[in-house]
Amino acid sequence: MLHDFSHDKFDIIIQAGQSNSEGYGFGLTDEPYQPNDRVWYLNQDRTISLAVERVRNNGIQSNFALSFAREYISTGKLAEGRKLLIIRAAVGGTGFLDNRWKLTDDLYLQMMDMTRTALELNPENRLVALLWHQGETDAICNATYEQHYDHLMTLLKSVRTEFNVPSLPFVAGDFVHHWRDIHTDTCTPVINAIRDVCVNCGYGRFVETEGLNSNAQDNDVHPLGWVKDYIHFSRRSIYELGKRYFEAFCSIEN
Repeated sequence: MLHDFSHDKFDIIIQAGQSNSEGYGFGLTDEPYQPNDRVWYLNQDRTISLAVERVRNNGIQSNFALSFAREYISTGKLAEGRKLLIIRAAVGGTGFLDNRWKLTDDLYLQMMDMTRTALELNPENRLVALLWHQGETDAICNATYEQHYDHLMTLLKSVRTEFNVPSLPFVAGDFVHHWRDIHTDTCTPVINAIRDVCVNCGYGRFVETEGLNSNAQDNDVHPLGWVKDYIHFSRRSIYELGKRYFEAFCSIEN
């Protein structure tokens, strides 16, 4: 029997950006995420499914929203009788300069439509956070500080205005250092822009990523056959990234 989600009350998290938000973390982790019926995904085809890690080519592929969700529940943020709905709006290899995330672009419009869908399921549903990780594509496209700052701040203001949540917590993070340090000249303006948006937007935090390894550092064999995957956080690191995003989220609330 199909589940009627109109009877569930959801705290809603938007997870948006590109591949490190979509989640390409492979390898071992000490405490694998265990699915439970309080955490769900809203997928891009508008279906709702239990939040789980993906299995791809004999590897388990994870994203940081899962460890964020685990912390959200274990610390009592999710009230009794409510569930968590993660809007899976991120798509790998996308940015502002390739016309995917500006206000007239397809992924921005899709994210907004997914969020409306989630909110309209039940009048007691509420939007609690926008978790963003993006910028590698714009660094590759040689984005200036001003370009990235303006695009990201515009996106955030639009989400807050459209859904009437002016104090919506916004959390964004640094790149994988393994990749960033090879491309310092192009990454620095983008990272500085993201950091400053988090400072200037109100109710925002920037997450540092020191000590978080890439897939290339943590995996002798990549499940997708990628020889040098410097750009994506490994599964162990993506779990830690989710914890850091949650800590940043809590600091905004406090």
